[in-house]
Amino acid sequence: MIQKHFIKKLQISTTLLFILSLLIIQPSHAFQDDNIALLDRSAKAFSSVVKKAGPAVVYIGVEKSITNQRSMGQGQDPFGMFNDPFFQRFFGPQFQHPNVRPREFKQKAAGSGFIISSDGMILTNNHVVEDADTIKVRLADEREFTAKVIGTDPQSDVALIKIDGHNLPTLPLGNSDKLEVGEWVIAIGSPFELSQTVTVGVVSAKGRSRLGINDYENFIQTDAAINPGNSGGPLLNIHGEAVGINTAIFSRSGGYMGIGFAIPVNMAKNIQKQLQKNGKVTRGWLGVVIQNVNADLAQSFNLDKAEGILISEVADDSPAAKSGLKQGDVILSLNGTPLADVTDLRNKIAMTTPESSLDLQIIRHGHKKTI
Repeated sequence: MIQKHFIKKLQISTTLLFILSLLIIQPSHAFQDDNIALLDRSAKAFSSVVKKAGPAVVYIGVEKSITNQRSMGQGQDPFGMFNDPFFQRFFGPQFQHPNVRPREFKQKAAGSGFIISSDGMILTNNHVVEDADTIKVRLADEREFTAKVIGTDPQSDVALIKIDGHNLPTLPLGNSDKLEVGEWVIAIGSPFELSQTVTVGVVSAKGRSRLGINDYENFIQTDAAINPGNSGGPLLNIHGEAVGINTAIFSRSGGYMGIGFAIPVNMAKNIQKQLQKNGKVTRGWLGVVIQNVNADLAQSFNLDKAEGILISEVADDSPAAKSGLKQGDVILSLNGTPLADVTDLRNKIAMTTPESSLDLQIIRHGHKKTI
């Protein structure tokens, strides 16, 4: 009797353990399935963005004439060193060897761009189309067009070109100011003439400047792979909007090293409007010499903390002088928006149309005021 009772209890215990193991195992499998489903949704989201944006991204091929000094004879010029600018600068043009004539040849290059209007307006980099004799644009569907330059801005490296078309696919422009570091971004372009190449990364940093790439810099830094030929192509957010124009890379080898730079589309928008209207960009100016306020300057000017931009000098008869700005003023904000540094102020003033009115909040002799 006791043995039967023991066997029955053992059976009940075994059954309970089996049920418990099922309860433990099933959530584990469910958890794995949820993770896989999440990855699948993420992959499809990226794919959806690319399918939507890809048709508006174009390959740009250019051809330009290059003049070179070459010997009239065949092979290497034994007197070539006398035609080098280094020698001519020190010894004068009379040392140039006479057996030389200019030779012109065609140079081909390629880049990317994206269509922003259904009638064929295309944003790209200035360095892609600069000095081009001919510009050919190839769409994702393999249609080819000859493009013309509407306007270029070498100082920001933005260019606007146009092809003659109707009902062309377009790429919406987003708001680059809303980008956050760590957000996903997608680059589409034609690296090494491989059209419609897609790479994915994140926003590594914002507001990169003083890199020596352009005169006006406020770059988005990304680790999405950017290579030669990506220049002028879009950097997209996860909503399929262009938030930047891929422009340059930091590299010791000439290839991708995980650091790429894109011009913020908000900067490009302002430039694009001026290029479309006037073919060039006219920038505002203040007429001041400025520097960032560091801890030492903050102490010298009795400031609570190191912030703002110190005016070191005001040019006579400049907009700054006429508005009442003075040497020693510290600028804190422009039109209510705090200024990060000298570059931020310089870029915002440059993007302001001349003769516009602005409000600057400053500190003068320890007191805040608006000019």
